[in-house]
Amino acid sequence: MAKQVTGQAKFQVPGGQATPAPPVGTSLGKFGVNLGQFVQAFNDRTKEYNGTPIPVIVTVYNDRSFDFITKSPPAASLLKQAAGIAKGSGVPNVNKVAKVTRAQCEDIATKKMADLNARSMDQAVRMIEGTARSMGIDVEG
Repeated sequence: MAKQVTGQAKFQVPGGQATPAPPVGTSLGKFGVNLGQFVQAFNDRTKEYNGTPIPVIVTVYNDRSFDFITKSPPAASLLKQAAGIAKGSGVPNVNKVAKVTRAQCEDIATKKMADLNARSMDQAVRMIEGTARSMGIDVEG
């Protein structure tokens, strides 16, 4: 007999630093999942990201087993790393907080290509540049 899906949970956790505390505990506790087992598996899979927020989708089955899919880090956090800033501008159309090159945007687009709904690399780069502009980051070149 096939497993039946009990529920799904979506949340973001710093890569390699998950704990049974919220948001993991509050999202998965209601399904009766072994939190220690999830935390161990998640941290093993994402240890190379070391603190970068990683979106995760957890599917829980009726026997309390689970599968999870990790996505690429959000474009905003990758842009903040590339620009070397802690946060974006509060008023992005007036205050510019940093600059990134088109090459850096292309690098971010290649990392995120699997999760973007772009047909070509050029479209993906334009999406990343739009995110940068909305954060108050200038794109050069």
